Amino acid sequence: MRYSREDYANMQAVQRRVARAEADYARFRAAYLEIAQTQPDHEVALAMIGADMNRAHAYLQALIGLPPTPFEKQPSVVVMREAKRLAEEKSKH
Repeated sequence: MRYSREDYANMQAVQRRVARAEADYARFRAAYLEIAQTQPDHEVALAMIGADMNRAHAYLQALIGLPPTPFEKQPSVVVMREAKRLAEEKSKH
């Protein structure tokens, strides 16, 4: 299948936006995990980064065409659970 120049340019632009959104989400997630593991008492920082991570996740879902689901767990909740698990594993070793 061949694409017109305009379709191909649009497809490349969407791919770049998706890649940028994935990178943003990964960066926020890494920052959230780092703070949650090393400084869990910094609740304000966790809330701010968690909100940014949730927005990045929602934007990424919108870009790839997934409808927002009102009853799904927020990514920051899932990441916080993972950070607690990793911190517990580190403390056992």
